[in-house]
Amino acid sequence: MFDELSARFEDAVKGLRGENQINEDNVDIALKQVRRALLEADVSLSVVKEFVEQVRQKAIGAEVVRGVKPGEKFIEVVHKELVEVMGGSNAPLANSTKKPSVILMAGLQGAGKTTATAKLGLHLKEKGKRTLLVAADVYRPAAIDQLNTLGKQIELEVFSLGQDLKPEEIAASGLAKAKEENFDTLIVDTAGRLQIDEDMMDEMVRIRAAVNPDEVLLVVDSMIGQEAADLTRAFHEKVGITGAVLTKLDGDSRGGAALSIRQVSGQPIKFIGTGEKVEALQPFHPERMAGRILGMGDVLTLVEKAQKEVEIADAEQMQRKFQEATFDFSDFVKQMRLIKRMGSLGGLMKMIPGMNKIDDGMLKSGEEQLKRIEAMIGSMTNAERTQPELLAAQPSRRRRVALGSGHTPAEMDKVLSDFQKMRGLMKQMSSGGGLPGMGGLPGLGGTGGMPGMPQGGGGSVRAPKRQRPHKKKKGFGDL
Repeated sequence: MFDELSARFEDAVKGLRGENQINEDNVDIALKQVRRALLEADVSLSVVKEFVEQVRQKAIGAEVVRGVKPGEKFIEVVHKELVEVMGGSNAPLANSTKKPSVILMAGLQGAGKTTATAKLGLHLKEKGKRTLLVAADVYRPAAIDQLNTLGKQIELEVFSLGQDLKPEEIAASGLAKAKEENFDTLIVDTAGRLQIDEDMMDEMVRIRAAVNPDEVLLVVDSMIGQEAADLTRAFHEKVGITGAVLTKLDGDSRGGAALSIRQVSGQPIKFIGTGEKVEALQPFHPERMAGRILGMGDVLTLVEKAQKEVEIADAEQMQRKFQEATFDFSDFVKQMRLIKRMGSLGGLMKMIPGMNKIDDGMLKSGEEQLKRIEAMIGSMTNAERTQPELLAAQPSRRRRVALGSGHTPAEMDKVLSDFQKMRGLMKQMSSGGGLPGMGGLPGLGGTGGMPGMPQGGGGSVRAPKRQRPHKKKKGFGDL
């Protein structure tokens, strides 16, 4: 997501290179690129006009201090305006004094309301809130079953009364249960339609009256583009939304919805869905999203992901292994599975400043290479995984592992050689540290040859010379 938009913004800045100051002439050239970028990203036309005009006024009036290039000042102005358009700062859920706090989920069919309901329930559970989910979508086939399945997966109770009662009656009964059993939060999943119609809006109004929610969150598919503005306006006028959940940001969306919702409704985006997994929900931070759009990365979110997945004791143990160069293949598999839990390799890499230009083909190749390496490790004995030196000393072991995993001995030699180089790099880097909880993992905390990452490694340890292939094979350091 945002790749094309980021590239367009970069083109806009190029037009200011070589200029000594920002004036009306050169800023107009840059703003043409910005306007085109936003329109191609499916941002609402009214939002584009207002955004461009605000950037023009602030850029021309901006003082460019000595040592700061006009292009850099322009990016600063654009960044601030992007943050402002998307809400300024993170907007948390309403802090209700009553119990339970009620959240009503609204939106069109297919936007991901049921999944978003479960994701939000898990998010609140992790915050220590006792949450009850209510299945009030009585129209879509299997909607109730879907929420029940997700509820079991995340160990949250789901309240349902089947498909025979009216949604507002189900919601009211769910609220009564939540009050009686002292739940902290009630989240009501509602039905959607393929398009906005009066019946759906009237039903939402009735459900809202039945439960008097503290939050009405509009679930918006980020891939609908400019339609997000019309959808947001219609729901806000009829039902009165208090915020939005933007889903499917891991897909091929152009990002326009993220820039349109707040401007149209005046209500903030509160959460974003970044994947199919039930854990893939994040609070929305406008300043971080603006950084992603402008290719600056999003290190804070990356750090939060790492801290969420890693136990302190595990991190300290891994740090010691890095320092002592005893990191083994079992540790490598554990780290790879940790990264998978955090999200896709491509998504994580693009959160790192300067890595947004990595070719998607290269990232895909890296992910495939990691799978091949994991297959080789799966063919090793426990002793070989914990003592890579056994493989380095005995060619017969390497041949057995290669054949057992469907690879050539030359490929196995390359894997072992790069792994040994990586251990040396880890030992060097461990004193500097890396991401919290990641123990200086190369490719994330600095330079290095993280297996599967699009950076090469260094070091001096090699596989035995007689086993080194003449034809270079792809390994850790080539990705």
